[in-house]
Amino acid sequence: MIAARAPGRVNLIGEHTDYNDGFAMPMAIGAETRVNFAPDPGAVLHVAALDLVQDDRFDPATVAALPGGGWRNYVRGVVDELIRAGVAVPGGTLTLTGTIPQGTGLSSSASLEVALAHALLAAAGVAWSALDIALLAQRAECGFPGVRCGNLDQIACAATRGGHALLIDCRSLALRQIALPDDLAVMIVQSGVRRGLVDGEYNTRRAECERAAAVIGVPALRDADDGMLAGVRGRLDDVAWHRARHVISENRRTCDAAEALAAGDLVATGRLMRESHQSQAHDFGITVPPTDRLAGLLDHAIGAEGGARQTGGGFGGAVVAVMRAGHVAAVRDAVNAGYRTPDGALPLISVETPADGAGIIAR
Repeated sequence: MIAARAPGRVNLIGEHTDYNDGFAMPMAIGAETRVNFAPDPGAVLHVAALDLVQDDRFDPATVAALPGGGWRNYVRGVVDELIRAGVAVPGGTLTLTGTIPQGTGLSSSASLEVALAHALLAAAGVAWSALDIALLAQRAECGFPGVRCGNLDQIACAATRGGHALLIDCRSLALRQIALPDDLAVMIVQSGVRRGLVDGEYNTRRAECERAAAVIGVPALRDADDGMLAGVRGRLDDVAWHRARHVISENRRTCDAAEALAAGDLVATGRLMRESHQSQAHDFGITVPPTDRLAGLLDHAIGAEGGARQTGGGFGGAVVAVMRAGHVAAVRDAVNAGYRTPDGALPLISVETPADGAGIIAR
């Protein structure tokens, strides 16, 4: 029996920058996906999603996408990409379980893909680097599920280090581990608005960014600056112009936030997170009224030393906040007193410490 795990992630800052070849800074969280695999060469692959009480069966050699397959297409996509890479994926029994809430912006899909790739590679007797696994998982999500995602989520699940955030250059794939201050607390609050990346206009946002880059005349918005954007104001439609302004400013904020966190400067970090949320709301159009209210409530409760922003692909999900550890109890009380989900429930609140990336835990 082979057992593998991969954490979820929260993106501290750098939203929708990854597929624009920019910068992002996630950290891994305690919630995770676990995959157990009992190989049986020559058999079909039987996949059981224990938390959903659902399963799937297919021949790895002839794997294909299922119309409306949901989670099954994430699994099938990983198998397909491994086979394309020349890995002999055996049949057998796979069981999946996890503690990452789905549709909340904490990368349940990337965690599944990365954990699954680890288990199947181990069964095939093949060793890959964390980055290679992450990039295969990205290709798998772009394939059968059809989400034109960047590489942020998969790299975060695969290559993070305990006690650190991870500054990712999504073009060069250079990784910088940022040691977080000992008295820093990272709070994640679920808005109660469930989102879906395919139905949530993620692919539309990517197309809008590509349109902006083409008019500006750069390979990706990573290469654009404020002056270039101003120069095409009359030739670029208003929607694409605002999308580009978000990406250009968000790349700058992300690099600045990495330096601020490395220096333990929560005042600067908080300001940059608040600016990021406003940019997501006004330029990128991916926040929703509940996440706007929740971010504002958190900002007010935290004060100057820290801040909050919607995290993840957008259109709901979670809000992430950083603060001094001594402020957690008061901030939690303020959220419980001032916010209810759209269903009228108290929000789910977790306080996270940066976890390790994915790996094999038994074989």
